[in-house]
Order: sequence, then C-alpha cells, then structure tokens
Amino acid sequence: MTRRLSALLFGALLFIAFGARAELTIEITQGVDEPVPVAVVPFGWAGTSALSEDVSKVVAADLYRSGLFKMMDRADMLSFPTRSEQVYFRDWRLGGQEYLVIGRVLPAAGGQLRVEFELHDVLKEQRLLGEQLTVRPGSLRKAAHYISDKVYEKLTGIPGAFSTEIVYVTSKKLGPDEFNYQLQLADADGANARIILESREPILSPSWSRDGKRIAYVSFETGRPAIYLQDKQSGARERVTGFRGLNGAPAWSPDGSRLAMTLSKDGNPEIYVLDIASRQFQRITRHYGIDTEPTWSADGRSIIFTSNRGGMPQIYSIELESGWVERLTFEGDYNARGSLTQDGRHLVMVHRNNGVFHIAVQDLKTGRLDVLTETYLDESPSIAPNGSMVIYGTQEGTREVLAVVSIDGTVKYKLPSREGNVREPAWSPYLQ
Repeated sequence: MTRRLSALLFGALLFIAFGARAELTIEITQGVDEPVPVAVVPFGWAGTSALSEDVSKVVAADLYRSGLFKMMDRADMLSFPTRSEQVYFRDWRLGGQEYLVIGRVLPAAGGQLRVEFELHDVLKEQRLLGEQLTVRPGSLRKAAHYISDKVYEKLTGIPGAFSTEIVYVTSKKLGPDEFNYQLQLADADGANARIILESREPILSPSWSRDGKRIAYVSFETGRPAIYLQDKQSGARERVTGFRGLNGAPAWSPDGSRLAMTLSKDGNPEIYVLDIASRQFQRITRHYGIDTEPTWSADGRSIIFTSNRGGMPQIYSIELESGWVERLTFEGDYNARGSLTQDGRHLVMVHRNNGVFHIAVQDLKTGRLDVLTETYLDESPSIAPNGSMVIYGTQEGTREVLAVVSIDGTVKYKLPSREGNVREPAWSPYLQ
C-alpha cells in the first residue's frame, strides 16, 4: 500500500491506482453532543419558472454539516415566513428552535436575481442579521454558501468556509496497468465537481495559491515527476521544474511569489524555494537525511518540513533568514505532512500510533498532541481557511474516500464518491 510505503519514504512521489469519477457525497458520522436548533425556512420565490437551486436547502445542509446545528424538518414547520413581519416567534419557540433563517428570491434587472435573507434570535425575538445580494441565476448555489458563511459567523464568531472549494485526485482504470488520472475541483460540500486536468500518468500533491487563482501539482505526464502551475479559471498551465530525480510537494508562499518544494537535483532530497518571477532556486536545507513536504508559516518567514534526520520521520521548522532548524514533534515514531493553522498555534499532521496512521493536531504553545481520527490509514491533511476543520484521505474497506474532522475532534463526516475512490485533497483559501 502507498501509505505503508510512505512511512518509509514519507513524501516521495509514490502513487497507487484507485477507482474513478463522480461528485462527492456527504455522510455525517459525528457531531457535537448538544447541537443548536436552527430552522431554515424555504425561501420565497416571486418568479414564474422554477429556480435552479433550493437556496434554503443548501444553507440547511451547510449548517448541518458543521456538526454544530440541528436543523428543523420542513414538515414540522407551522408557517413559512419570508419577511420579518411574517414571523411569529411563539410558533418557533414551541418547536424548540433557537434561531430562524428566512429569505426570498426576487427577479432583478438584467435577468439577475435579488436574494434577501435574515437571521433571527427566536428566544430574544431579535433580528441578528439582514442582507441582500444580486446574483446571476446560475450563481444561486454560491449565494446560498455565502448566506451560510454569514449565519455561521454570526452564531459562532468564526468566519464560515462554506464558500470555499477543494481539489482532489481520482483515477479510472482503463485496462491492465493503464489509468486515466483526473485532478478535480469541487465546492467544499463536494457538489459541482469538474475536471481541470486529465492525464494517463499520475497526478499528485495539489496545492492552492493563497489568492485561490492558481493550483500547483506534480504530474508524471513526461514520464518523470515535474511540477506544474495551472490557472484555475482559464486552465492555462506551465511547467516550472523537470529535474532528474524527485520533483515534489509544491507549496505556495503566503504572498504567492514563491513556491517551496522538494528536489533531489543535487543528489539528496532537500527543500528548495523557487522565486516564480525570476525562476531562481534557493536551496533551504542541507542535510544527509531526507527533507520533504514543505509548508509555510503564515508570515512566510519559516518553512515547516518533514525529515528523517533524527532517525525516523518527524516535523521540523527552519527560519529562512537565519537557517535555524527546530524539531517540533517528539511524540510517536512517525509524524509527517505537517501544516499550520493561520494563527500558527496548531500543527496538523499524519501521526503513527501502534502502526496505524491517524490525523493529529499539536498545540505548539503547550506541546499537547491530540489524535483526531479513528479511521484507517489516514493521510494528506489539509486545513480549512478558518482553521476549524481538516480534510484528509482515508480508507473505508477497500475504498479510498475523503473525510473531514473538526480541529477539536468533535465533528466528523465523510465525502465518498458515488463511483470509485478519491485522495490527495487540498482545501482552498477564502475565494474572491
């Protein structure tokens, strides 16, 4: 299995073939013990033809997927208000609801749609939030995710990440030793999947630029690994490395001007940084051990990486200006694929415990390490931009699936595909 081999090579460009194509689905497996009751009322619609999306259904699904909220069934609603003056708070209190989301969609000039929404505190009988936005008819789903973000932030104090996207890798077996690999892009809930790259050779390690406009990845299309950059909107792509040996694990700097990566062009796998504009490489590590899987600190002044320089794979940090190297992980005999939350407080990683790979998080201030997952052979963690959730690859029976866990381990859900298997997820930053 690739994951077992990665215990030895932890980031070398290895790949196993796995099944194929389809949108991802949501399977909630665990939420908080006492979720907050919320009613999302079907949005009113003043038009004559059916809308392309049920806005309220998408909002309810987003909030439910967070694991923090219990959604009221439409069949239990006594009324369907679309404006404040139509709300009778007593009815919603009798239904056990604490918050109420209402809204409506109206035709607007130029063939566009105006979406209005409100959030109400049922117990206090207060309107907490009210906003309207104008969108194209084909953008109703984006509008729904925007509403979810606003409601989530108002109720939790944490910015929502429902309007973000994920990329992941799939493949389809065409015949003996022949596969069609796909790099796919989807909404954060797995919907609206589309292929942005197809190849008969493996694709690995997708990584988002911090502005969400470009994706770096490794492709074997030339017969050996090379790193490519691709514009998400236009599909335009360029190859930035193609050295002999290892070309892997690209990671964007916070300002988008540099790309950290692993190269073995000088003999040993080391961390390098490429200045994208000048195409100049800077070698960052110099050690006889294997250094790989770089990721940046939020301020861009240091790089986190995996190395076996201490005997077994552990996670280290190197300051770019001084070259000072510090070991960050000590618990367990294998820690790899590290990444930091935006505040720099928590380090998420693949952690081996009793021979099983799990996703773990370490508080860098206190040193406390918590294992977040109970699934099997977990890998490739990627943190949501609000720092609340981690998406990762795992195995369910014989299938490769994606799963998500909250940073405190209380909320969990899976995103299996309807057909085949998926892996190598990467969560986008906030999108414009």
